[in-house]
Amino acid sequence: MNFKDYYSILGLESNKATANEIKIAYREQAKKYHPDINGGNTDLEEKFKDINEAYKILSDSKARKKYDRSWYIYTERKKRVQSKKVEEKKTFKEKLLTILFGITSNKVTKKQERKITVDGENIETEVNVNIVEAFNGVNKKLKLLAVDGKTRTFNLNIPAGIQNGDRIRFVGQGKPGKNGGKNGDLLVKIDIKNTKDFKLKGADIYKEINIFPWEAALGNKITVNSLDGEIALVIPKGTQSGEKFTVKGKGYKIGRGQRGNLYIITKIIVPKELTEEEKELYLKLKNLKKEKVKIGS
Repeated sequence: MNFKDYYSILGLESNKATANEIKIAYREQAKKYHPDINGGNTDLEEKFKDINEAYKILSDSKARKKYDRSWYIYTERKKRVQSKKVEEKKTFKEKLLTILFGITSNKVTKKQERKITVDGENIETEVNVNIVEAFNGVNKKLKLLAVDGKTRTFNLNIPAGIQNGDRIRFVGQGKPGKNGGKNGDLLVKIDIKNTKDFKLKGADIYKEINIFPWEAALGNKITVNSLDGEIALVIPKGTQSGEKFTVKGKGYKIGRGQRGNLYIITKIIVPKELTEEEKELYLKLKNLKKEKVKIGS
């Protein structure tokens, strides 16, 4: 069954017409297509029947309200079909122009351009923080040069345990939109930098400590700085340079209270300057080692 657009039958453009406008439109159409005027033309008689049917429905407020629901569905479907046909025709035309002349017909007039809603672009920047700042959280002042040439200052609240590469978003602080489009956002990427004492690898922290030869040979108990305070570390006898000690759960924050590990790497250092007494001790140690080698051989 074909849907009948009663508003179109009465010569009305939409369903926004008032009851009085519907009445006037009906009289004009009825007079124009009345059988007595058109000499018994059967096609026009059917048109006259549609006009009467349309007025009967649209002049009744309840019947009109019910009909409008179907009308909306019909008109929206009709718009989609027409839009698709126009788009297909446009696409065919563009393809033909491209094939024949190597040009496209996608030019937009200034009037059309003013009506197009365009969202603003996002602005991205980067801020460096060291491991300690990132671990504990820090506030920084971020100054950026805006499009209008003025300097804008943002209060950047970096939360404790932020991950390397995370972005902090300032909604609506990017480039402005056009013709009612929303503004873009400002995205601040966090780049965590290593310090002299700590190096970040994933969620693990690496720290190098210097120990003296006698500490490596005899062993010792020392204190080592971590990201959240001092920890005790036992250096066992015979420790070599480059040995790695693992302190579980003392690395960087992962989330939900979890943390990576802290890896402490030893580096045996030799004093650059020695007293006469220290020289004698080293010479004595050297001679003892020589004697030990002779005995062993």
